[in-house]
Amino acid sequence: MEEKKLIEFRNIVKNFDGQIVLKGVNLDIYENEFVTLLGPSGCGKTTLLRILGGFLDADEGSVIFDGEEISKKPPYERELNTVFQKYALFPHLSVYENIAFGLKIKKMSKDIIDQKVMKMLRLIGLEGFEDKNTTLLSGGQQQRVAIARALVNEPKVLLLDEPLAALDLKLRKEMQYELKRIQQEVGITFIFVTHDQEEALTMSDKIVVMNHGEIQQVGTPEDIYNEPSNRFVANFIGESNILKGLMLEDYKVQFDDITFDCVDFGFKEKEPVDVVIRPEDIDIVDVKDGKMTGEVLSVLFKGVHYEIIVETVPGTSVTVNMRVIQNHDVASEDGKEMISASNFYVDIDDVEELDDKEVIARANAQAWDPETDEYISIAKLEYEVAKEEGQYPVVFATAGGTKVERTIFVVDQPFVKNEKANEAVMAFNFIKTVDEITESQALDTDLKTWANAQGWKLSDEEQSVDISVDYDFDPENMKEGIYPITFWTTGREFKIHTTDYSEVGQEVGLTFFPEDIHVMSRTGY
Repeated sequence: MEEKKLIEFRNIVKNFDGQIVLKGVNLDIYENEFVTLLGPSGCGKTTLLRILGGFLDADEGSVIFDGEEISKKPPYERELNTVFQKYALFPHLSVYENIAFGLKIKKMSKDIIDQKVMKMLRLIGLEGFEDKNTTLLSGGQQQRVAIARALVNEPKVLLLDEPLAALDLKLRKEMQYELKRIQQEVGITFIFVTHDQEEALTMSDKIVVMNHGEIQQVGTPEDIYNEPSNRFVANFIGESNILKGLMLEDYKVQFDDITFDCVDFGFKEKEPVDVVIRPEDIDIVDVKDGKMTGEVLSVLFKGVHYEIIVETVPGTSVTVNMRVIQNHDVASEDGKEMISASNFYVDIDDVEELDDKEVIARANAQAWDPETDEYISIAKLEYEVAKEEGQYPVVFATAGGTKVERTIFVVDQPFVKNEKANEAVMAFNFIKTVDEITESQALDTDLKTWANAQGWKLSDEEQSVDISVDYDFDPENMKEGIYPITFWTTGREFKIHTTDYSEVGQEVGLTFFPEDIHVMSRTGY
């Protein structure tokens, strides 16, 4: 039998104070579905629910309910009811009176009300509680009364806005199954809002994953978990190992410089992709049997399994010294100009690439008017550098004749080579003033520039490697001295869920099947 489309959202747009919360949302919901709107706080899921309920108006778009456009209908004329996070029970009324409230508003006869209320009490498992004061009920019991009060009016759709959020973990898990049972018994559409992935996977027929006011993916729990459409969905639904890869051809993907068989196809040749492997899909085996090998970094017992972190590709790092001095500014004779620059190092292989712009940047050379702090152009540079180790003077000067002399150190700088990671990194010692550190607007970037830190693939020196920086000082409270700065690349760590124990420090092999590798198009998420 063909499913009947019950709700249609068409190009729903909503702004709050100039910020777009919903960006043209389109979504179809069918009869008798348990649909969960899932996403982080601020993604737009509750806003979409409130627009359906009639509590908010969309700025653009339409809402079609059972074939009828209902955007202009008030909430009480829509065939749906809402259960809110804070239940909103009437504290002065009994359980019976709370459930019967909507029926009394409709002026139904007492015997019909009695029949419907008792039916609801049986449905929610609270027979015998009809005369109880709702303030004396537990959180789970209050939630059931709120659901019964909404269902007794026989709506076509029940809206649930994070109704389990206030419950403790054990009760929340119990209510997940209870809600699904109630939905199946009453046979109507439930639309459930949550940011809890486990709730969504446990209860839903269909999950709608949202982020930044847009739908990222719609599908069954199995589809969403096993076939995430992008990095955001894979990260948000369950735990994932997500890594950058290259789709060499149909059924062949490369990551960590290893080529693997997979079941994916339809990508361009050598297309950059994201690869997902779930922790439970990786097996720890003997080194000789592994598709890749690594070292166990940590083992955490999680009750039903161990969570084991294995580093398959070690990161690469190099540490240099930053010497911080108080001041190296030079003033003109009349005091109307200031100029500053630093000594710097350059690798012998990079000498030919030096030009005026590069020298100014490496030396962080600058001139300014001390009264206005306005920058003055460095009009002239004098330097002559040979492609051999040594010290070479460089002079920076303004058009007004204010100048400063510094030194370029040409060195045959060693670099750190990491064969297993197929990469190398290099950086230089450097000198900076206290003011240069404290006034930096992007210190991590400046440290990389000052140290001329760089990383590259050993197999292709033209292919750069991303570098991060670590330091142990407070840039707001700098003093003269020597500070170590470490530049490093990220290694590859895999998270594995297994019932087998491994020792920290143990060398192990990792293996998985082609169908355990899920390839996604690379996105901006």
